[in-house]
Amino acid sequence: MDSELQIGLIGAGVAAFVVIVAYNKWQERKHRKQAEDAFRSEHRDVLLEPGEGRGKGEAETSMRREPIVEEPMDTAAAVGSSAFRQAAPRRVLPDLPDALDPRADCIIRIEAIEPLDAPRLWTAQREALAGLSKEVRWFAFDDADNLWHEVNAHSAGVHHWFCAALQLVDRRGPIGEADYIQFSGGVQRVAEQFLAVPAGLPSRAEALGSATELDRFCADVDVQIGINVVSANGQPFHGTKIRGLAEAEGLILREDGSFHACDEAGGTLFTLCNYEPALFAAEEMRTLQTGGVTLVIDVPCVAGGASVFERMMQFAGHL
Repeated sequence: MDSELQIGLIGAGVAAFVVIVAYNKWQERKHRKQAEDAFRSEHRDVLLEPGEGRGKGEAETSMRREPIVEEPMDTAAAVGSSAFRQAAPRRVLPDLPDALDPRADCIIRIEAIEPLDAPRLWTAQREALAGLSKEVRWFAFDDADNLWHEVNAHSAGVHHWFCAALQLVDRRGPIGEADYIQFSGGVQRVAEQFLAVPAGLPSRAEALGSATELDRFCADVDVQIGINVVSANGQPFHGTKIRGLAEAEGLILREDGSFHACDEAGGTLFTLCNYEPALFAAEEMRTLQTGGVTLVIDVPCVAGGASVFERMMQFAGHL
């Protein structure tokens, strides 16, 4: 009896165990199915597909643009950059003075960064260019009237542009290499002294070549006509008479010891000088006696040479 009861209880226990295990399995499958349904998606999971997901991610990353916050430019830097882009134009190199010609003058223009006093430049250039065999002229450019004005010992004012000109040829011949070196070097030293910049310095070969060519041309066309008026009977010419006739004709006694007949601009038309070596001097004309006088016309330098020559001959007839 007891054996049957035990067997029955054991059977019931086994059956209950099987039921419980089966129930647990069923519950497990149910919850797994619910979980799969919950996480199922129609799209592919890029995290579970490393190859394709990585390529797509990289493409999206390369196309992504992060927001950028531009910091305001420093005020000083902005001003400086603007000033660089829109810098004030440099002063334009002025044309040459009308009184100069590059065929007859060796010309150097200099630009002063700061306005330069004309008297200071005049003093400096006089020391640097002393001893040159040819005439040197200086000009200053006036920004107000856009004109060049010749500079001398009495000039005033301040200027940015100056121009130095060395005459290439005179009746003694052309400039030499020593003249060129002293002139070009002297002007550069003057410019450096005032922190100025030389512009358009002619080369040595160019300057000397132009001087030689011009001298050759002048030799071909340079004509002076001189008329000597001497006493026929050996009687001397008196200085008082010479001076009286000259002044009546409008001639002016100049420092070179000759009387000059001049045009309206002060240019010489012809000259009256002593036939003898002594020069005419105002304080000696009263006592002067000479054997003759010479009248000279410089043909290339005189406009209307024929009429001037006729006037000179008429004056000679009065002597």
